[in-house]
Amino acid sequence: MKAARLVVLGVAVAAGGIAALLARGGHEPEAVQAPVVAPIETVEVLVAKAELTRGQLIGSMDVGWQTWPKDAANPAFIKKSDRPNAINDFIGAIVRVSVAIGEPIRDPQVVFAKGSGFMAAILPQGMRAVAMEISPENGAGGFILPDDHVDVLLTRRDKAAEKANGVEKIVSETILRNVRVLAVDQAVEEKNGQKVVVGKTATVELTQEQAETLAMSRQVGSLSLALRSLLDSKSSVPEGGVERKEETRTSINTVRFGVSTLAATPH
Repeated sequence: MKAARLVVLGVAVAAGGIAALLARGGHEPEAVQAPVVAPIETVEVLVAKAELTRGQLIGSMDVGWQTWPKDAANPAFIKKSDRPNAINDFIGAIVRVSVAIGEPIRDPQVVFAKGSGFMAAILPQGMRAVAMEISPENGAGGFILPDDHVDVLLTRRDKAAEKANGVEKIVSETILRNVRVLAVDQAVEEKNGQKVVVGKTATVELTQEQAETLAMSRQVGSLSLALRSLLDSKSSVPEGGVERKEETRTSINTVRFGVSTLAATPH
């Protein structure tokens, strides 16, 4: 009887297998294949490995190579395939425009000074760096920082009017407008949360003609700096523009027999 039962069981299993095979149509299920993803082409791009500020000398740890998608690489980026020794070329260069960490570095952002001072390196072509004495009283209380824009005011005695009227006459006028401050003493850029730089000299960026105007004005009166708003720095007045004296004269203070009188001056 045992043998008969085993035969019956074997027939039943075989019949079940045949039934399952017929139910599937006699074919094994096809394996689902994952879509083929093409690898992204990349290039090695020169980037800043540290925050680079204007006037800074680039060191060996400040720049390095970083993988970048080839399609997203700007033609102006410096690629390792094109310039394999670019890191050595940039060591010792002077930063002209601030660069954030991880930002690709481009040639116009730095100056290869080759031993020149940083001020000469960051000056735009055709411009001059001119220093003038300042104090908290004539330098906006020390709140003028590098990269701010200022107006230069001249306060002087009007000797011609004094000779004609016999009274002392003091005139204040704007001789230069919207000029950029390059440095205050040796401070080139605000750092470490510093908000005020109280220095004895401010270096401003001028054209040759404006530099001559400033030098002449220094001989005839006292100079002051008026800090401009960031919004006013982008006003319609050309940067470094010179205003005519008759348009900027504000007021006079006359002294006669020890009596001081303040009066408006016609524009």
